Amino acid sequence: MNETLRLAPVLVTGVLLGVMFFGGLWWTTRKGFSSKQPALWFFGSLLLRMGIALAGFYFVSGGHWERLLVCLLGFVTARQIVIRFTGSTVGHPNSPAKESGHAS
Repeated sequence: MNETLRLAPVLVTGVLLGVMFFGGLWWTTRKGFSSKQPALWFFGSLLLRMGIALAGFYFVSGGHWERLLVCLLGFVTARQIVIRFTGSTVGHPNSPAKESGHAS
């Protein structure tokens, strides 16, 4: 029980890192496609998001693989949270396929 309480903040930190990473990716795609310099947006965002996420994983793990694994679980869970809140269905296996617009 004591170990579970120690890992709870690690899980929450993983979720926060994931929300920052995947929310930042969603925000970047919205801004980047309407920008005059999309490559700068995407590359800059990638460096910033990866830097924050990797530094967060490094500090949270503290050299313990168990903490790293729990943080990663929170990170992956945050991906599902961001997808749900942003309404993204791109690449979702249950999304209906669009019909082609040509006559058969």
